[in-house]
Amino acid sequence: MNIRLPQADKTLLTLFTCFVLLVLAIQPASAQKKYTISGTVKDASTGEALIGATFIIKQSAQNGSISNSYGFYSISALAGTDTLLVTYVGYAPAVYAVDVHANKTINVSLSSKTDLTEVVINGRARNNDNVTSPQMGVEKLDMSQINNVPVLLGERDILKTISLLPGVEAASEGNTGFYVRGGASDQNLILLDEAVVYNASHLFGFFSTFNSDAIKDVSLFKGGMPAQYGGRLSSVLDIKMDEGNNQDYVVQGGLGLISSRLKIEGPIVKNKGSFMISARRTYIDLFLHASSDTTLKGSQLYFYDLNAKANYHFDDKNVLYVSGYFGKDVLGLQNSFGTNWGNATATVRFNHIFNNRLFSNTSVIYSNYNYAIKSYLPGENFTALSKINDVDFKEDLQYFINDAHTLRFGADALHHDIAPGSITSSDSSSSFNTKTIERRYGLETSAYLSDEWHLNTKLNLLYGFRLSDMLLFGPGTFNTYDAAGNTVSSQTYNSGQVVKSYFNIEPRFSASYSLSDQASIKASYNRNTQNIHILSNSSSSTPTDLYVMSSNNIKPEISDQVSTGYFRNFDDNIFEFSTEVYYKWLQNQIDYKDGAQLILNQDVESQLVYGTGRAYGIEFFVKKKYGRFNGWIGYTLSKTERRFDAINNGNYFPATYDRTNDISAVGIYQLSKKWSLSSTFVYGTGNAVTYPNGKYELSGITTYYYSQRNANREPSNNRLDVGATLEGKPHKKYHSSWTFGIYNVYDRHNPYIITFQDSKTNPGTTEAQETSLFGIIPSVTWNFKF
Repeated sequence: MNIRLPQADKTLLTLFTCFVLLVLAIQPASAQKKYTISGTVKDASTGEALIGATFIIKQSAQNGSISNSYGFYSISALAGTDTLLVTYVGYAPAVYAVDVHANKTINVSLSSKTDLTEVVINGRARNNDNVTSPQMGVEKLDMSQINNVPVLLGERDILKTISLLPGVEAASEGNTGFYVRGGASDQNLILLDEAVVYNASHLFGFFSTFNSDAIKDVSLFKGGMPAQYGGRLSSVLDIKMDEGNNQDYVVQGGLGLISSRLKIEGPIVKNKGSFMISARRTYIDLFLHASSDTTLKGSQLYFYDLNAKANYHFDDKNVLYVSGYFGKDVLGLQNSFGTNWGNATATVRFNHIFNNRLFSNTSVIYSNYNYAIKSYLPGENFTALSKINDVDFKEDLQYFINDAHTLRFGADALHHDIAPGSITSSDSSSSFNTKTIERRYGLETSAYLSDEWHLNTKLNLLYGFRLSDMLLFGPGTFNTYDAAGNTVSSQTYNSGQVVKSYFNIEPRFSASYSLSDQASIKASYNRNTQNIHILSNSSSSTPTDLYVMSSNNIKPEISDQVSTGYFRNFDDNIFEFSTEVYYKWLQNQIDYKDGAQLILNQDVESQLVYGTGRAYGIEFFVKKKYGRFNGWIGYTLSKTERRFDAINNGNYFPATYDRTNDISAVGIYQLSKKWSLSSTFVYGTGNAVTYPNGKYELSGITTYYYSQRNANREPSNNRLDVGATLEGKPHKKYHSSWTFGIYNVYDRHNPYIITFQDSKTNPGTTEAQETSLFGIIPSVTWNFKF
């Protein structure tokens, strides 16, 4: 394939090089000789790398260092005798006496501490990184807390837990879809071991694709986006899988009311390599097979997923990781209808430590999402298929220049292959004709660079930029449409010919100023662009969502967000408080015309309209991190609006997911060594919705008339969930527990969808009919580990 790259890529390289030289030129001089201490930090019992461990040199505690995503750290120390302190939440601190007269490698192993009240940490240790770090709008989720949050049918769920954070709204009752600071659901970048997950839901959104047993670390960025992330406007959800235990073999799992799960991990070579395999499957279909109804007996309704990961340490400087995910949903009605959809990802990563300051990660990533719909009815026999394939090559480097500067830079090349849809029939009498929508191919290239600069003990900066270029290329026929959707030109391109190119510069900046050791103010600005867009008539992700790329008609979506906030810790960093104010401008937003046909439409871009948007709000967050009782309370007051010339007379109108007030509270209490209790409460103003303003009858059929879009509100949503975990008797080689839960304790019937119909008892009167999905639902799960 011959692809002619535009001049923009040369500009990208030139700007990137100039910025590197600038950062290197501003290194401060030092009158005293300094050396570098570096290495990796791991869990002593499993060999898992620990992300975000804190390293402090006693004589210069104000600087310190934090281990990266692979457990690597690098810190400077003055010549002489000193002390290295290593801390990590939930682990006993480690203290090393070091004689610094040359660069040193110190690999650290930390042991977990079950009784955190016994852990006494030097007051200089940075347990207040949430205050001092310039990064804004980031939430790190503790897997132990996620596993204790009560959820629907007892299925522990990362995405449902994320929706309990301020600035994040759940799509609908029981749904895993979410919106961040006024962005649409497709404006969230969801990564699993760096691979993009396009539809992160099972069973139409009621469960997420992420099996908590297989997950090690979860980070959500909703503002001040680091430069290494790109491609979406609103947020990044970065999920990392467990690496596996390189010390011993472990089997764990659980049996629930609707699903079971199993995880196996152990060493490939002790202390050098490990593996992890985790599987989950629902068995609702088994109940259907037991039904006396012949139609239900042959029906299918289940999902399954499989996570796998392996790693091997060739030596202290070279590590290979291989990971993958495969999941699928299957839904079918015997001899009538069937559909299946699923994700598959594969990631190969190679870590290399060039020296005690330079760390690199090279990744090759594959991602696939596809769905199939089948009809077996006589005369209506057909099969409809759609898929999106991505192949990605990334190079990320981290350079610890000195105590003041940590540089991150890298490049990325992501190839898209989208097959929007095809329909075929094996029945010559079928009313459906064979039809295939042309495939589309694109290449997103980017380069980024950022510097975390500790100017002094009070002021920290995180600044940089991301350069991105989107290429749409042939083969295929590409039409250009006017505002009314009429074709104004059409051109055919050969394979490799560039149809359209979009180059963007995305600056990123964040700063924190410490008012004291326990308080700071922060500010940030960041620009993001997006070249993959979802076209959907639904407010949440569905299997048939249509993915399209930026094209000669569709411009890249662009967002600019500014935010500022106050951060304060209390009681020796046990309590955290923060409040953030944000404002977001959105360009090139996409909506569809009334009555648009999106599925299997070669001219789907003629059905679209383009406009702008804005979102603003304030978030409050209080969190207790340690102790027998912990949890958080979050509150968001926000507004989200869109404007399109062809909709609502060109005036701003609320987005469907605009929710003025959103409150969530999570509490987890360790009642005794055996019992732990948990509870969540959520309240949200009803979403914006369009109700009919009038109606008329034509040929006996009632047709409703709508004027202003989203001018009405659904009833408010609120719900209380409770849970409890009973630990079994302790055994040397075996452990079990029971998890009990009640979803929607007071049986609140929250609106899922509202429809309108003529009254059967009072003709001429229109009735609103509210459909709710879930009342009170109990659950129980047995968990085991040996």
